[in-house]
Amino acid sequence: MRLPTPTLETERLRLRPFTEADTDDLFRLQSDAYVLRYWDYPPWTDRESAALFLARCAEMSEEGSGVRVVLERRVDRAFVGWCTVSGWNPGFRSARTGYCLPQAAWGHGYATEAARALLEWAFATLDLNRVQAAVDTRNPASARVLEKLGFVREGTLREDCIVDGVVSDSWVYGLLRRDRVAP
Repeated sequence: MRLPTPTLETERLRLRPFTEADTDDLFRLQSDAYVLRYWDYPPWTDRESAALFLARCAEMSEEGSGVRVVLERRVDRAFVGWCTVSGWNPGFRSARTGYCLPQAAWGHGYATEAARALLEWAFATLDLNRVQAAVDTRNPASARVLEKLGFVREGTLREDCIVDGVVSDSWVYGLLRRDRVAP
């Protein structure tokens, strides 16, 4: 079942499907070692990674497993990152979420605003009951974003990631349909 990637608007942001025109901004974001220091994969070192990412976005939509959207400011159309709902399981009515923003976009509430809009779309469109997210325990700012959205920390995955030789733990968060925080 195909799942068309939505275009959504919030007070300050436009969430839209990726296009090839986003390649440079995407590569800059995903190759920033500081931004990705808490991710479960290392920064990109070649532009081919951006092409593969864009292809995977289209594939997710085509196979109906999820969507990834660009976040851009409405006022100037500046790229401020991306957000996803992925791993949709219609039988369990569940999915995962995540987001990535460049350092210049941190601290402005963009992640919370974008994730809230995409999650509302996903709960309505996919009839979700549960969304899960994982956050490196060294990243309390991302954990705060999830908590503002109503996610509950459910546990810790010990030493679940090893990236470039660095071992890290992750917190697992869950958001149930009945526990969502109103905008």
